[in-house]
Amino acid sequence: MAIGLFDKSQREKKARARELIAILGEENLLTSLVDTACYGIDASGLEATPDFVALPKTVNEISAILKLCNRWEMPVTPRGAGSGTTGASVPVKGGLCISFARMNRILSIDPVELTAVCEPGVITAKIDEEAKRFNLFYPPDPASLNFCTIGGNVNTGAGGARAIKYGVTKDYVKGLEVCLPDGTIIKTGTETSKGVVGYDLTRLFVGSEGTLGIVTKVILRLIPRPEGIVTICGLFPRMEDAINAVTGLFLSGILPRCAEFLDEKTLKLVSGELPIEVLDQDRVFLLVELDGDRESLFLSGKRTEEVLKKNGGRVLLARDERERRLLWKVRRSVSPYLKRLGFSKKISEDVCLPRKEISSFLNFLKELERDSGINFFIFGHIGDGNLHVNLLFNKEDLKKELNEVIRELMQRAVSLGGTISGEHGIGLLKMPFIDIELGKRVMDIEKGIKKVFDPKNILNPGKVFV
Repeated sequence: MAIGLFDKSQREKKARARELIAILGEENLLTSLVDTACYGIDASGLEATPDFVALPKTVNEISAILKLCNRWEMPVTPRGAGSGTTGASVPVKGGLCISFARMNRILSIDPVELTAVCEPGVITAKIDEEAKRFNLFYPPDPASLNFCTIGGNVNTGAGGARAIKYGVTKDYVKGLEVCLPDGTIIKTGTETSKGVVGYDLTRLFVGSEGTLGIVTKVILRLIPRPEGIVTICGLFPRMEDAINAVTGLFLSGILPRCAEFLDEKTLKLVSGELPIEVLDQDRVFLLVELDGDRESLFLSGKRTEEVLKKNGGRVLLARDERERRLLWKVRRSVSPYLKRLGFSKKISEDVCLPRKEISSFLNFLKELERDSGINFFIFGHIGDGNLHVNLLFNKEDLKKELNEVIRELMQRAVSLGGTISGEHGIGLLKMPFIDIELGKRVMDIEKGIKKVFDPKNILNPGKVFV
């Protein structure tokens, strides 16, 4: 564990604490190791303890904090719920961690303008719950939506199962309030439906992992809520059959809101959760969900069943909400089941490929699994090509260097027209591989952008680019 990597004398630390307390109040600045340690970890398994943890309530408090940190040249790491898998919120340089636990209000929902205005600490699921009161819908649904925060979603560019139809977080962010490292408060984007004045700074901040500014308010786009949902699962004898079924949906003019899959090993792992018996020939699980008005849903649901059956699927239609939840439980049980397998190490990659290249990539992974000594469990959003490749192993079983295996995986994804990260971001874990996708010239441009916004490199240093 790295403790206080930004190491100064205790006297100086106490002096800085007094200045921070003058802004926040004593109860909203954490300084003891017992209190700060839990803010130094996230779902990546990496950890590094900050020297201070700030719990601000207002943008003005954040502005005042950043002015001090900029003067001191002290690292600042923003933190949502710590649900990220790449180490983006781990304060590897020590310094100050800003938690948004107290900035957790939905400030407004406008059913005419179709917008929601939120503070960054709002739990993502609560936005859609509140929108539902107005018959509106906030579609992005990362797997951690019941505890992740909208600020974290904005910083990492989070996605989710419904991205196939509705897109990801960046497609719903209309505007931001951002505090720059010198304490300046700026606003980007608009609440209006149109706005093309200047560069699109909103899109620049989304996915920047807190390296350019601290997001303090988010203006989100909402849409009318669909009338109904149809959920269908199919069990297929071959991966190619499941892929052909998804392709067949698009060719039939059906755009599902979700198309999730589990490969053979993953299906076997969670087969006890399925409401129907898994037979020997069942090798791939496909979960398709449609939404829309009830009249069209009936027809598209029937067509979806036909497409799945035509491609060799054994089909089960959820007859009610209880059965729908049972089918989704199969998909959402994967991560807990993987943890029970007892491997000493688990790494989750989230490459995204063109749909036409999924089969080729999965065949490559079979070879890589055989040659590496690593167990691959693959599931995810087959509808938009976003595959969660879970690498489970004991170190003594490795036949290749781990970074070599990951680099091969990512190089193949990029060579097929894909990306090394569909929704998890870069953080710390993917930073060594970013050159595979971006190239030197693009990396130089992006590093130059970082210097414009944060010349002293205090905002989440050590992330994305060294």
